[in-house]
Amino acid sequence: MTRLSTSSTVPVVWSADTRLHEPKHEIWVGAATPAVEVPARVDAILAALEGLPLHDATRHDDTLLAAVHDAGLLEFLAGAAEAWAAGPYAELVGQDRVVPYFFPTQALTQGMTPTPPVALHARTGLWCYDTMTLVGPGTWTAARSAVDVALTAVDLVAAGERTAYALCRPPGHHATRAGYGGSCYLNNAAVAAEGLRSRGHERVAVVDVDAHHGNGTQAIFWERADVVYGSVHVDPGAGWFPHLFGHAGETGAGPGAGATRNEPLPEGTGDDRWVEAVEALADWVRAAGCSALVVSLGVDAAADDPESPLLVTEDGYRRAGRVLGGLGLPSVVVQEGGYHLPSLGGLVASYLEGHAGA
Repeated sequence: MTRLSTSSTVPVVWSADTRLHEPKHEIWVGAATPAVEVPARVDAILAALEGLPLHDATRHDDTLLAAVHDAGLLEFLAGAAEAWAAGPYAELVGQDRVVPYFFPTQALTQGMTPTPPVALHARTGLWCYDTMTLVGPGTWTAARSAVDVALTAVDLVAAGERTAYALCRPPGHHATRAGYGGSCYLNNAAVAAEGLRSRGHERVAVVDVDAHHGNGTQAIFWERADVVYGSVHVDPGAGWFPHLFGHAGETGAGPGAGATRNEPLPEGTGDDRWVEAVEALADWVRAAGCSALVVSLGVDAAADDPESPLLVTEDGYRRAGRVLGGLGLPSVVVQEGGYHLPSLGGLVASYLEGHAGA
């Protein structure tokens, strides 16, 4: 397993509370399957980054979080687990995690104004858009702590660090302004971008290298020009999550027209083509005149990952780090996906080694 050289002094920000989220399982096509976004991910990454400066996250107020997410979503997530535990669900069906079963889609409402549902198991579908993303007793604390991890990394960069790594868990790039899904609850990368904007950066870039398109980050900044979003990911047209978004024709709207760029790739794409797409995004960010960078570092594009449709190696991630680090921008690297525990830490270390050494 690759370990990051201690000569590369990338500060690592983390919080022990990010281990508290325990999804237990996922509900996929009606079946309970083992969860892959597990607390052990934190320890696998920390082990590979041993020797680097380690910073505990500091508590931040909700100002930047509220700029990214709808107040109703935050209120729901903060109280959902407690409300579920107070209900009949564990006794009736043995389900001790919050999971939706009812979704008020346009096919149901048909232009009518719906009355807000009363039952918690129905209200959950107002905010959660899939059945895979369960909420348990520690989910809110972990997700809110991950936001503090991202903002503490922003603080370090604002204080003069060239790059800071935010070991966020759970990940966040699938969380939209008013919805959660894809194992994501709060959008850490989007909050980090807002944090950099609040520190005086007029235009911030978010580059997403997770295997799956960050539909949540794209949605949050879809109509904004002050944060540009670029992503390289497996083609959703091949049947991959998030299914509806991530196509090359999606480029933003209104003031944000042209501020979104997607580089969808075929299943089985390896290092060379994947790095070429990262290089294209780097050139695009350079031309956009951004003064700071957020990297959504998903390492689930690696061949051994259980969620991987791509075949990127440690060397590929190292090369991608050199490309994005070569932009020379103050950078916050935010952890997203990556689920193969034996290789997870080495992949993260390889990217950071490339980014710091660029």
